[in-house]
Amino acid sequence: MSVGQPDLAAESSDPLEDIARRLLIEIGEDPDRDGLKQTPARFARWWREFSDYDAGEVNTLFPLVTQQGQTVTVSDVHLWSLCEHHLLPFSCTVTIAYRPIGDVLGLSKFARIAHRYAHRLQIQERLVQDIAAEVSTVSGSPDVAVIAQGEHLCMSMRGIRTPALMTSSVFNGVFDDDGPARQELIATVFPSLSRQR
Repeated sequence: MSVGQPDLAAESSDPLEDIARRLLIEIGEDPDRDGLKQTPARFARWWREFSDYDAGEVNTLFPLVTQQGQTVTVSDVHLWSLCEHHLLPFSCTVTIAYRPIGDVLGLSKFARIAHRYAHRLQIQERLVQDIAAEVSTVSGSPDVAVIAQGEHLCMSMRGIRTPALMTSSVFNGVFDDDGPARQELIATVFPSLSRQR
């Protein structure tokens, strides 16, 4: 070991701490200096917390007390995920819509399902597909749509370094056709677009 280099031999019990120490050394930092001494442990705890996220129960259903054909929309579900290409965060606002068949899915379950798929390395296009597939599986309804708008730090802080919103969507069942159900959803998510028509 050269003079001034931190000792990596004092390895922690969590390999993520060792990775964080190595990263700090590689970018020219001293992981033993006062401001960074606890950083490897914090780094490891954060990654474990993010990747070990438990969404809890997602299949709570209640009897449908209204007519068939009603669209249920849950808007502005805020998520953080990690871009699998650069390991940088992206934030999304997600809207989920479906037409219940028989029973309705409990309100908090939409956010639980969305967070379940956000707490892994992701791309936004797959995130909306994953959410739609699980809402469809749990609710038993083929009529599910998911729209996400996200800002990706892999674009905002590197490369072009320009913030922008990416929109991705999945339209299944009745929402797949450019008919009344889809138009109602678009008007809910993008009210300014519907006013321009």
